[in-house]
Amino acid sequence: MPYTTQLIERGTSHSFIAEAKPPTVTMPRIKALTTGSIPGFIDVIMNLNSPALLEDNLIWQAKTAGKRIIFYGDDTWVRLFPKHFAEHDGTTSFFVSDYTEVDDNVTRHLDNVLKREDWDLLILHYLGLDHIGHLSGPNSRLVGPKLSEMDNIIKKIHTSLLSKEGEVALPRLLVVCGDHGMSETGSHGGSSEGEVHTPLLFVSSAFDRRNGPQKPTELVQQTDLAVTLAIGLGLPISRNSVGKLLLPVVQQKTMREQLRYLHLNGFQLSQLLQENTPAYEKDRGFEQFKMAEKSHGSWIKLYLEGNTSEVLMNLGKKVLKQYLEAIKTLSSSLSKQVAQYDLYSMVVGTVIVLEVLVLLLLSIPKALSPRAEFEVPLSLPLCSLLFYLLCLLLCAMHVVLCTSTESLCYFCSISWPSAVGVIMLVSGLLCVILSALEKRCLPPKLLVKNPAATASSWSELDVLILAGTVGHVTSLGASSFIEEEHQTWYFLVSTLCLALCQNICRHYFLAKEHDLQLPSAARPSPAEVRGTSSRSKSDVDFSQDDLKRATVPLSENVSGSEKWMGLATPWVILICCRLLRSLNQTGVQWAHRPDFGHWLTSSEHKAELSLLASVSLVLIFILVQRKCSLVSKIAMALGLLGVYSYRAAIGNVIFPWQHDSKDISKGIIEARFVYVFVLGIVFTGTKDLLKSQVLSADSKVKFIGLWEIYSGLVLLAALLLRPHNLPVLVFCLLIQAMMTKYVWKPLEFDAAQVTIMHYWFGQAFFFFQGNSNGIASVDVAAGFVGLDNYVEIPAIFLTGFATYSGPLLWAIHLLCYLSSEVSRNPAAIGHGCFCYALLRSIPVVAYIILVTAMRYHLFIWSVFSPKLLYEGVHIFITAAVCMFFTAMDQNHLRKGPV
Repeated sequence: MPYTTQLIERGTSHSFIAEAKPPTVTMPRIKALTTGSIPGFIDVIMNLNSPALLEDNLIWQAKTAGKRIIFYGDDTWVRLFPKHFAEHDGTTSFFVSDYTEVDDNVTRHLDNVLKREDWDLLILHYLGLDHIGHLSGPNSRLVGPKLSEMDNIIKKIHTSLLSKEGEVALPRLLVVCGDHGMSETGSHGGSSEGEVHTPLLFVSSAFDRRNGPQKPTELVQQTDLAVTLAIGLGLPISRNSVGKLLLPVVQQKTMREQLRYLHLNGFQLSQLLQENTPAYEKDRGFEQFKMAEKSHGSWIKLYLEGNTSEVLMNLGKKVLKQYLEAIKTLSSSLSKQVAQYDLYSMVVGTVIVLEVLVLLLLSIPKALSPRAEFEVPLSLPLCSLLFYLLCLLLCAMHVVLCTSTESLCYFCSISWPSAVGVIMLVSGLLCVILSALEKRCLPPKLLVKNPAATASSWSELDVLILAGTVGHVTSLGASSFIEEEHQTWYFLVSTLCLALCQNICRHYFLAKEHDLQLPSAARPSPAEVRGTSSRSKSDVDFSQDDLKRATVPLSENVSGSEKWMGLATPWVILICCRLLRSLNQTGVQWAHRPDFGHWLTSSEHKAELSLLASVSLVLIFILVQRKCSLVSKIAMALGLLGVYSYRAAIGNVIFPWQHDSKDISKGIIEARFVYVFVLGIVFTGTKDLLKSQVLSADSKVKFIGLWEIYSGLVLLAALLLRPHNLPVLVFCLLIQAMMTKYVWKPLEFDAAQVTIMHYWFGQAFFFFQGNSNGIASVDVAAGFVGLDNYVEIPAIFLTGFATYSGPLLWAIHLLCYLSSEVSRNPAAIGHGCFCYALLRSIPVVAYIILVTAMRYHLFIWSVFSPKLLYEGVHIFITAAVCMFFTAMDQNHLRKGPV
């Protein structure tokens, strides 16, 4: 950007580096730029559909003062400030595949509006550079031309303003800034240096021209812009602003004006401090401001007396320095204290999730019994006197808290029927827990009849699983472990592989002949078999056959090659995991280091990326098609061919016959071609499922239907994942196939153990994709594959699926595997559903409690809040998966409601 560089180095300008606070996404940053306050992390979600900004802000103050404002660009501004602009033309900010028209729609208005004199403020928000980052990263060859385009636009605006200098009484001001930066992958939302540091440039003929050597660029806060513009425009400073006046911008003013500006800034900050801090008088910044006010009064007295000596100038500089120190201290103090937490609503939510977790834990014995009963006794607790007393007590507390508090509370703002419903939910859950505890505390002799009371010894694998779960939950209390959570899952998966290797070696090679029988954990007791006979005679017959077959030495059932393949499986998985770790560097500490993914996505290695993508797609077809019908095989093959065509259309890969650079398109036709086959495969699987559920209880038809749905989701994942991440999908399918054939089935692990292994691998593959606990790792571009404009629901679904494709594919594969085990264990799906829900509930509840307790932690916004957002979305996806599990549980459907 040569013209902009010239303005910075030799022009009448002041340049800064503005530091933005996380989350570094558009809507919170616009709020910070216009209000001077620090937005909350909930604004990440509100960014999808921004509501009108009701907080005191610069735009509202300018409109109230009668200034005409014109806006062109990101339509987030239009949603935040409805009816504030005299003229506006918004463009959709979420359609990241478009980086040309979205800017042309802004620039086309420039020539006309720059000739006019009927406006006071002109706001332009360009999106092209941000969209290029989302599409292909900061090193894309598209970045250079886009920066050159922006430089020409700055030149056009500045030249036009200079040509009108003689026609207006006051000089014009041009401000160039960014709402957020960009990470090394081209995304944003986190707290890395590239994301939080943005340029801030003031250009005006009122400034002195720069001479001599250039000084180092000063680091300021992004919130400082709102205060500086308010004072420059003669507007009141926003009430909740924590920003500081950028003194270099007003240095050309007289000492009296500079002191007046600083006093306005300090007075506004001191008022905000009084509203948020009870003991504000003891605050160091407040004391400094009061001292500066007294010194300012002495200076004014000398000034009014007509004193023009050096004493007046020195005293003025002293007062100036005092104001700057006081404002800096006040701003820093307010930035830490300004976050107001709705503690009442937080406690209510924490209590509800904690009650649900306790209820799940108390239900473990019955839920994991052969009958897989998850019974919630509602009639007795909800009709008890305790339930009504608790409701009355909580309602009284709700009235007292909502009428005595002065701050805004979400739970107090909802309607009374909704509040009473939440109170009844809390009371009902507590009564159900007490009822379950009462049953657990019955004398032991009364529990003999309970089939769930049979005790089983813990294996070494069970101990490892418990230790890993507890260790992971404990690690969530440290910010460093959250930033590097992928290391925890990599360690747990590697340790699991070593434990499996020990089990396989013991099972195949070290066990004696009389020990080579069905493991006790998987073998039902005679009492359990009798209890099951009333449900299904065929299930009992199959179990007895299994018991007979289990008495045969394993050497007669398993060939030597299968034994060695079983022993090699954990080591092959370890090698795959090590290769995947080198593909994407994630986390914080080592995210800046080059990885194989960066090497593949560079423009010099497009041929290598194309070869890897094509081989990966072929392997995906080989691994998936083995259990599909003929029609689904053909659809899968054509769909994977469409995936490569889509990536070639948008310029990620090339075809072998391409020798010159092909024009890049959005690939809409190619992507929709793939969507047709995805929907076709999923529809075929859904038809088979309905046939197995409604017409006949054929487990084979049901398994085929589930596998075809799984295949359709694999095809969708292949389309949405970046081409360098296709090996992640290949290794996912390979590990699933090897574990199924050589580990889970031969060793006859029970449903709970298999579920936990699937969950662990799903978490590991979440990070193998390149994801992290920072918002910046979300691939927003995946939400617009095949869309020619922004459609909210499909965009959210596609983005969520692409982000959580690892855990989702492992969860659906778990359902496919458990459905094939129903003949051996009718309650397998029920066990898997319960364990999966419990595994997600434990870390979520623990983390909610931790975040509530550490809400004033230094890294609450940069580390803990993004992780909480990820956990919230993941628990929503888990709920959908568990509903699917329940719908597929034929044993549950036969039993009916309990």
